[in-house]
Amino acid sequence: MPMYQNGEIDPAVKALEARQDEIMRKLYELKAAVEGLAKTVTTPDADLDLTVSSSLSSPSPSSTTFKSTADLDTLLGKDLGALRDIVINANPARPPLTLLVLHGLLCQRYRVLSTVHVHSSVSGVPPQLLSCLGPRHADSYVRQRFQLGFTLIWKDVPKLQMKFSVQNMCPIEGEANVARFFYRLLAPYPSDPALATLVDSWVDTAFFQLVEGSAKERATVLRALNASLGRDPWLAGPELSLADIACYCCVLQGGSASSVPANVQRWLKACENLGHFSPAELLLQ
Repeated sequence: MPMYQNGEIDPAVKALEARQDEIMRKLYELKAAVEGLAKTVTTPDADLDLTVSSSLSSPSPSSTTFKSTADLDTLLGKDLGALRDIVINANPARPPLTLLVLHGLLCQRYRVLSTVHVHSSVSGVPPQLLSCLGPRHADSYVRQRFQLGFTLIWKDVPKLQMKFSVQNMCPIEGEANVARFFYRLLAPYPSDPALATLVDSWVDTAFFQLVEGSAKERATVLRALNASLGRDPWLAGPELSLADIACYCCVLQGGSASSVPANVQRWLKACENLGHFSPAELLLQ
């Protein structure tokens, strides 16, 4: 069959090309859907002993602290039928309180399918860690109903790890770095470089000095917090930010919440009144 008629592509050839394009598009969508479906029975770093908990979370009708809505397609890539599943490996000896708080905020913003697994490298995980992402639901859901997957695997790892695209990215390591990733799904970082640097500085201070530092370092950080909170109600800007979330969780994790200076006590109470920190508080009870 000739491809050209009177110098133009034969309509039959055009129709064949269009049909081929449509077939390729459907195959690509099918591939994405199969990859998403595969995650219902396996996750990266498999060898999982037990799927402990699956919870379905829908956006809350109540208002949250964060005013702007992040565009998941821009941040994570276009949804092509497979659930965008974020997988976290965390050591149960060091529960990531900051990520549990951010998970709760994500559930207020997006439709999140949350799942907890236990890896064979750990045993005797406490019940509160098995239910830390919410109540258990029957596994009768359809993954395509959700915008985001949040898969937490309790595993014997030296440092918290996160993967989003299993095939195309190295893991992000460290709770501070993963917290920054999740926060960008809620709100943009400050456009002012000085303010953005201030947020990052407090986040690093929280994890490296409040949690991992000596008693002298922790005391120094608490004095710095007290001085900053004597000038402003929040640590970076006019409202709650990642700096407040990280520092709050690290103060709680350090066990010094009852003996902090007056301004820090007032700030802790203001954080509690927002209601965002209950996942971290429940885990420490």
